[in-house]
Amino acid sequence: MDLATFWFVLVAVLWIGYLALEGFDFGVGMLTRRFARDDRERRVLINTIGPVWDGNEVWMVTAVGATFAAFPEWYATAWSAYYLPLVAILVALILRGLAFEYRAKHDTDGWRRWWDGVIFWGSAVPAFLWGVLLAGFAQGLPLDARHDFTGSLADIFTPYTLLGGVVALAISLLHGAHYVALKTVGDVRARARSLAARLPIPAGLAIAGFAIWTVNMRGDGSVTWIAWLAGAVAVGLVVGGQRMIRDGREGWAFIATFGAVVAVGAVLFGALYPDVLPSTVDTADSLTVANASSTGYTLTVMTWVAVPFVPVVLAYQSWVYWTFRRRIGVQHIP
Repeated sequence: MDLATFWFVLVAVLWIGYLALEGFDFGVGMLTRRFARDDRERRVLINTIGPVWDGNEVWMVTAVGATFAAFPEWYATAWSAYYLPLVAILVALILRGLAFEYRAKHDTDGWRRWWDGVIFWGSAVPAFLWGVLLAGFAQGLPLDARHDFTGSLADIFTPYTLLGGVVALAISLLHGAHYVALKTVGDVRARARSLAARLPIPAGLAIAGFAIWTVNMRGDGSVTWIAWLAGAVAVGLVVGGQRMIRDGREGWAFIATFGAVVAVGAVLFGALYPDVLPSTVDTADSLTVANASSTGYTLTVMTWVAVPFVPVVLAYQSWVYWTFRRRIGVQHIP
C-alpha cells in the first residue's frame, strides 16, 4: 500500500470514527425534544453525554485537518462546493455547545424550552447535513479541468445525497436510543429500549437502499466488493441490535449500531476508491487518491506523527468512557 492510499484509509477511518462517536450524542440530543417527558429527564439525557460530546467533536476537527493535509485538492474543491451547508453545520454545532452550557443559567420554562429546541436542531441538522455531504463524495460533483466546482446547491442536494442524510439521521437516532438504554435506569431506560426496538426496520430499509444505490452508481470502483459486503453487514447489525435490545443486552446493541455506522462508512469509502471526488461532467477531471494527495515527503512526515499519537488518543478517550461508565436516572437529578 502506498502512502496516498494509506492516508485515504486513515481519513476514511477518522470520518467514520466521527460519525460513530458523534452519531450517538446527536441521537441523544434529538431525543431530548419528544422522548424526554420533563426537565429532569432532559437533564438525565444531557448528563449521559456531558463528559464525552465535546471530545467526540475532536474527531471532526482531526478528520478535516487530515483531509486538508493529506489531500489538499480534495479539501479545497469539496469545501468550496459545500461552503453554505458547512456554515449551517458549524452554526448548529456552536449553538448546540452553547445550549448545553446556557440552558441552566436561568430557572424559567421559556428559557429552557428555547435552549432545548437548540439542542434538538443542533443535533438533527448536522447529522442530516453530514450524511448529505459525505454521500456527495461518492456521487461526485460537476468539476472542470481545473477541479473547480461549476454547479449549484441542486448538484449537492440530490435524491441520492438526501437519502444519505436520512440514513445518517436514522442511524444516529437508533444509536442514541441504544446509548440512552445503556446509560440510564428506570423508566427512561425502559422507554429507550422500546424506542430502539421500533427503529431498526426503517433504519435498515434506508441503509439497504443507500448501499444498493451506492454500489450501482459506483459499479466501476476497484473495491466495490467491500461496499457490497459492508452494506450487508450494516443491515445485519441493525437487525441483530433489535434482538439484543429486546433481550436487555444494551451494551451489545450499542456495539451493533456502532458497527453498523462503521459498515455504512465502509460502503461509502469502499465504493469511492480510487477516486476521492468524482467529476460528474468528465471522469478525466475527477480527483483521485493519486492526483489529489500531498507530496510523498509530506505524507511521510504525517505518518511518523500519526502512527504513535493516534493510539494514545484512542487510549485516552477509552479511559474517559470507562471512567464515566455508570448509569444515571432521574433520582440522581436534584
